Order: sequence, then structure tokens, then C-alpha cells
Amino acid sequence: MRSTRGERTFYLFNYILLTLAGILCLLPLLHLASLSLSGKNAVLSGFVSLWPREITFESYKLLFEGTPILRSFGNSVLITVVGVALSMVVTICAAYPLARREFYGRRWISLAIVFTMLFTGGLIPTYLVVSSLGLVNNYGSLWLPALVSTYNMMIMRSFFENIPEELVEAARIDGSGEWRLLLRIVLPLSLPVLATIGLFYGVYYWNSFFNVMIYINSPEKLNLTVLIQQMVRSQSVLQEINTMDTQQVSNITPEGIKAAGIMVMIVPMLIVYPLLQRYFVKGVTIGAIKG
Repeated sequence: MRSTRGERTFYLFNYILLTLAGILCLLPLLHLASLSLSGKNAVLSGFVSLWPREITFESYKLLFEGTPILRSFGNSVLITVVGVALSMVVTICAAYPLARREFYGRRWISLAIVFTMLFTGGLIPTYLVVSSLGLVNNYGSLWLPALVSTYNMMIMRSFFENIPEELVEAARIDGSGEWRLLLRIVLPLSLPVLATIGLFYGVYYWNSFFNVMIYINSPEKLNLTVLIQQMVRSQSVLQEINTMDTQQVSNITPEGIKAAGIMVMIVPMLIVYPLLQRYFVKGVTIGAIKG
């Protein structure tokens, strides 16, 4: 069908609006990248905006040589990979039974789970529980409280409910049990929601900040987010860098080091998101389609 003039105008307006919104979101990222790649004189002069001036990689070189950013990066990767794996397993095991119509009491269990979205124990009771389990200064304190997100579980359950019941019945007629049905039929058909929920969990664990500040005491176990926050908050970041090359330090600015650290933290998610983008919208919205 040919679009009407009103529809074309509406689409054009949407394209313009979304393009402007995308540019506005991109500008701060370009500014940070320019600061991290610009020389000292250009940064101090205040002329660095969206394009780097006097391009240099000294900020990144000093960042990797003089700070524990590689160790913190490895900690962030460990927290994210293990956390996403554990959360996905628990979320799948919670969503699949609740999606089966023959599961007795699934409505009341779902209501009890949704209730936790409105009322929680609070920060102090959660800390007391984690402390009583001996998980303080242990990554388990980050994984255990976040094993399952109610919102993510409800999205996955809605997706599982939309899988045709005929496929499930055919698999059972062929002798499939619940585990085989889940692993061989349901999950292969659920790649969009698995990728979407995995991305949600990945962003959450990668950006973990408050829980790390509360539960992790050892500097060697801090993740990248906390390290960058400490660098941004510090007023003497260059003096805290463990390096003897004073000439190298004199060629950069604290703003360049901070911008470089923020870019190192952002880039991994910028790489992962395009790989999962084709699943993203479908994974979120298909659970709302009925009939």
C-alpha cells in the first residue's frame, strides 16, 4: 500500500526528531574522545570540542602504565561474565515453569514475585543478610542479590507463553521431558529475548557501582566503574599515578586522563550493543503481543 501524504509527513518528522536525539546523545561521547586524544596545550586552551587537536595517545599510555586499570578491567569482565551466566540460568529456570499453563499455582507465585517489585527489604537488611552469609569483600555479594530481576523474568515468561503450544505438545508426544523440551525447543526459539535479557544483565553488572562500594573493601577487587569514579573525583589524579616519567606526566592534563578512563569503560558496551541490536526490540516487545 502507498503511504498517504500525512503518513509520509509523520515518518519524516519522526526521522528528523530521532536523528536529532541521536546526535545529542553522541555529542558528549565525541567530546570525551576528543579530550582523551588532544594534547595538553589544546585542552588547556579550551578549544577542544568535538574534534581532537594535537592528537596524542599519551593519556591512554599513561593510564595503562600508571594505574591499575587493567586489573580493574579484568575484575569488571569477571563480574559481568559470571553474573550474566548465573542470572540467565536462574531467570530461565524461574520463567519457564511460570509460562506453563499446567503449572499449579503459577498465578499466585507470579503475584508474589511481582510484589517484590513494589516492596523490598531495604539497604540495611540486605547488607545484614549478605554479611551473615560471609560474602562481604567477595564477588558473591554482587551476584547473589541480583541473581534474578523480576522485570527481566516477567519479560522472559511472556515470551515463553507466546511459543505455540502445538510445538510443545508435538515434542511431548515424541517423548521429550521438561528439560529436553526447554533446551531443544524453547530456548532455540527464544534467542531474541535471551539476547535482550542478557544485555540488560550485562549492562547492570558492568556498571555496578553502589554495591561494589558497599560490599567490596579490597582495592585489588574494585571494578572499572569504581576506579574511574575515584579518578574523576580526585583533584590530583596525576600525582596519584605510579610513574617516574615526569616528562610524560607534564605532557598531559588530568582532564585527558579522566576522559581516557571513561572511554575505556564505555567502549566495551558500545561494541556489544550493535551485535545484539537486531534482537533488542523484538525481545522486549514480543511478550506484549497476544492472540
